[in-house]
Amino acid sequence: MSGPGTETVVKVTNLIKCFGDVRAVDGISFSVAAGSTTALLGGNGAGKTTTISILLGLLLPTAGEVAIFGGDMIAHRHRMLPRMNFSSPYVDLPRRLLVRENLTVYGHLYGLDHVKDRIAALARDLEIEPFLDKPTGTLSAGQKTRVTLAKALLNTPELLLLDEPTASLDPDTGDWVRGYLEDYQRRTGATLLLASHNMAEVERMCTQVFMLRTGVIVDQGSPADLVSRYGRSTLEEVFLDIARRRQPAAEERAREAGR
Repeated sequence: MSGPGTETVVKVTNLIKCFGDVRAVDGISFSVAAGSTTALLGGNGAGKTTTISILLGLLLPTAGEVAIFGGDMIAHRHRMLPRMNFSSPYVDLPRRLLVRENLTVYGHLYGLDHVKDRIAALARDLEIEPFLDKPTGTLSAGQKTRVTLAKALLNTPELLLLDEPTASLDPDTGDWVRGYLEDYQRRTGATLLLASHNMAEVERMCTQVFMLRTGVIVDQGSPADLVSRYGRSTLEEVFLDIARRRQPAAEERAREAGR
């Protein structure tokens, strides 16, 4: 994991997204430093995927500002999108197309030169050569995850957004994917922003964590800082404390001392 730089790659200010009467994102603000790996954590419905969708320009916010690489993502997303990409095991590539065909289509959509060479290089790196000419819908979960990651890396993104990057993978494959992402970041200096329910993954990869609950950031810090603040042994225990609205141990001690 490379160290974060001083440049701010993502800056979100007072972001709100409403779906009818529901505020899926309720006035959150955060920033992500260049070269860092940052996590958005929270239970189902906390607002993680909605936030990532807004960062990708797939959803328009109800209010607030989103700056990526110093530019207004809402007004000028076409300038930032070529420097970004996204990977999620929950977003299927066209199932009937061969893996090679899917990657070729996306390579052309991204406006890449030498698409065949780029696919060949990624196929070697991600060990997907044996099934390049298989229909995407016939692949196993681990194979699909690698193909989806190959699609996301075609344009060598400077900002990579990841939604549950190792969901449904066995421990060996999940570890392989995490190692590959860490190596990619070391080689390129890329910034990673991920949503995950795998707390061990977050502790291993992330320098910064934002904890969301019902669309609001309720705590933040490095994994080690959060574990210490809540008086816990793991980030998973911290996650449960926040999800169940328990006070951090430090706050409880301070309240007791003030009585």
